[in-house]
Amino acid sequence: MPRRFHNAEELFPPATFVKRALAIIYDGLISIAVLLVTSWIYTMIAGSLTGWDRYEQMAEKGQISGDPGLTFVLFLVLYLFFAYFWTRIGQTLGMQVWRVRIENLDGTSVSWTQALIRYVTASAVVFVMMLAAYYIGAVTLLITVPAVIALFLPINGLSLTDRASNSLVVQVPKATKK
Repeated sequence: MPRRFHNAEELFPPATFVKRALAIIYDGLISIAVLLVTSWIYTMIAGSLTGWDRYEQMAEKGQISGDPGLTFVLFLVLYLFFAYFWTRIGQTLGMQVWRVRIENLDGTSVSWTQALIRYVTASAVVFVMMLAAYYIGAVTLLITVPAVIALFLPINGLSLTDRASNSLVVQVPKATKK
């Protein structure tokens, strides 16, 4: 059951690009911490299952670099982190700080499917940017950085991720003291 943030008649203004960017930076720092803890847990489990001596030998030979299992776990954990906040309260921790929220056009919380669409859309663009930078070189940043900016830049109030997931990022008004 979606959570209603406000009445459907009440409209909040779209969040500005600056607020979105600041929330992304803040959430990026939190994401790094989440990924570090997840990597540590994964390594502890993989080392225990494989045997520490064998796992250490594999690491020294470079056999565990680029582990697809770890990549999948990190991708999944990051999705679960963002989707949990987006579907429950519409805001990650960084979004709460900058008072922006993801919601449907009628003022309700987004679904897990909408969160997945937002996450995969953003991930695909960032992945292509990193892939191009790795294979072609730093000159691709001249093309790919504007693409990432366009991903989150609201045009007529909606960014690419907003349009793909049929939701929007709004500026939450300051709470009034009663």
